[in-house]
Amino acid sequence: MSRKYKFHNPSGIYFVSFATVFWINLFVRQVYLDVLEDSVLFCRKEKGMELYGYCFMPSHVHLIFRSTNENPSGLLRDFKKYTSKKILEVIQENTQESRKEWLLGMFKHAGKNKGNVSKYQFWQHHNKPIELYSTAVTKQKLDYIHNNPVEAGFVTEPAQWKYSSARNIAGEDPAFYIDAIEFLE
Repeated sequence: MSRKYKFHNPSGIYFVSFATVFWINLFVRQVYLDVLEDSVLFCRKEKGMELYGYCFMPSHVHLIFRSTNENPSGLLRDFKKYTSKKILEVIQENTQESRKEWLLGMFKHAGKNKGNVSKYQFWQHHNKPIELYSTAVTKQKLDYIHNNPVEAGFVTEPAQWKYSSARNIAGEDPAFYIDAIEFLE
């Protein structure tokens, strides 16, 4: 892994993106989005996550966050580990999931022959953390994640996407409360 993509500053604010294996469009069903939402809320309450921006797309997640415990790597690791385990459980128990066998087969195939995966691999391993060290870089990343659903053709305005902090900024009904970034104010 390149040194460019590591959490070097434990108290820094970071932009991360991570995707499902094979870019599988899983977050098109509310039941899986609920797992992501619950996990973010738990991490905010119990793991010291400050959340500054977010966007949940069908196959990937963007977060702008800081770990008040000064362990951003551990926080993200725990988030991804819990969500992958919980979503796999939900898939297996979901009698309404028409893609169950295909999904489980793909996640099993992704985990095959990987020493650090017991059976299924849900998330791709890289996160590409980028420290947000200035107002300009932070605004660029916020614009990027907020425009992601627009660029994908899902909506015409960023605040129309339910799982995006663009709704917070626009004063719409947001999925999550977000923290204010001091140097942006």
